[in-house]
Amino acid sequence: MAKKILVVCIGNICRSPMAAALLKEGLPENFEVSSAGIGALVGEPAHETSAELMNDLGLDIEDHVARQLDEQLLNSSDIVLTMEDKHTDWIENQWPHARGRVYRWGHWDEFDISDPYRRGHQAFEDSLDLIKKGLDKWLQKLGQLS
Repeated sequence: MAKKILVVCIGNICRSPMAAALLKEGLPENFEVSSAGIGALVGEPAHETSAELMNDLGLDIEDHVARQLDEQLLNSSDIVLTMEDKHTDWIENQWPHARGRVYRWGHWDEFDISDPYRRGHQAFEDSLDLIKKGLDKWLQKLGQLS
């Protein structure tokens, strides 16, 4: 049975598509990785800077379409990874039954990944650096579930 991992940010066009792509690349095939937003720009593609940075790493997120997090999507996910502590709090306040399955991407090293939207190319690079910083720990922890 596949393990379903959901990566969440706000708009689902900048951070979570990048994090999901990197996570998907590093996990075994029995994992399904997707993303959503708590205030998604529904129907929008990944931000062009996010797509460019992923392309530089050999990953294609051109087909990404932003979607809104809802209870059905949450319930179908085994683990939810958020970009910021306040996203975790919001999800757990909306759906208390999700507690214990929702974690911040920077959980192991105590960091948030701030939103680069409308803040320039360097902000996207900084977000990607933090995504990479948390990636190895999540790959290790999630890999233990396979």
